[in-house]
Amino acid sequence: MKTTIEISDPLLAEARRQAARERTTLRALVDAGLRSILKERHRRSRFQLRDASFEGDGLSDEFKGADWERIREAAYESRGG
Repeated sequence: MKTTIEISDPLLAEARRQAARERTTLRALVDAGLRSILKERHRRSRFQLRDASFEGDGLSDEFKGADWERIREAAYESRGG
């Protein structure tokens, strides 16, 4: 697909020199650069839940094997839920 982008003159000149050194095209260089930056930003944007665990033995016996509905009911039963 063809598109038009604005690149500063110094950056374009440097990119052309780099493409010549690598014996490739400016198009290939721009394509590789875009792929690289998009991959890096995608990697940084992945959400990772921090470990918020604390000391203890897990669920009390009352809730071991209980489904989420039962646990939620117990959490809200004193709050009118």
